[in-house]
Amino acid sequence: MTEPQTGDAGQQQPPQPPRHGWSKVLLVVTGLLGLAGLSYLGVSEALRARLASDGTVAPVMKLQKYDNGTMSLADLQGKVVMLDFWATWCAPCQAEMPSLIKLAKEYEDKGLVFVAASRDEMPDAPLFVQEFVQSRMPELAPYVVFAPDELAAVFQVTALPTLYFLDRKGQVVDAQRGMLSEAALRQRIERALK
Repeated sequence: MTEPQTGDAGQQQPPQPPRHGWSKVLLVVTGLLGLAGLSYLGVSEALRARLASDGTVAPVMKLQKYDNGTMSLADLQGKVVMLDFWATWCAPCQAEMPSLIKLAKEYEDKGLVFVAASRDEMPDAPLFVQEFVQSRMPELAPYVVFAPDELAAVFQVTALPTLYFLDRKGQVVDAQRGMLSEAALRQRIERALK
């Protein structure tokens, strides 16, 4: 117990509270929360890396196309598929999309197919995508499909954009979460086409 201190005139002053007690607790709690967050991201990336490297086959699932009709990733066997999960509200998705479209057109004759899988919320997704395509990016229209939750779950999509490459057998060969530069996209396309 701390002894009361005396002042100039012999008056007792109340004991001083210990310094830095709460700040140390706050520092420890903040550090633990930071470590928990890093652990979660590490586990998510490890799961994604395992999916990208273990040859997981794309599911047979009909996807509604933006410009009418349906398609299945299984129908694209024999081609290399660049599957991009995106949304109209996602700023990095919007920034990356012109490069994806440009490279899709450039590599189309080499066997690349681009699928832009919208993760906008249903049932309003067609309206959001229509507004986005018509007002900002008309050249995106032929590539857009609407990705249901089941497809996003198979590909473990937890952030946007998320990009996958499927080989000519429909197996996952590469994955990336987050935006890539045009040069990085080109490298991944060329690697997937080999």
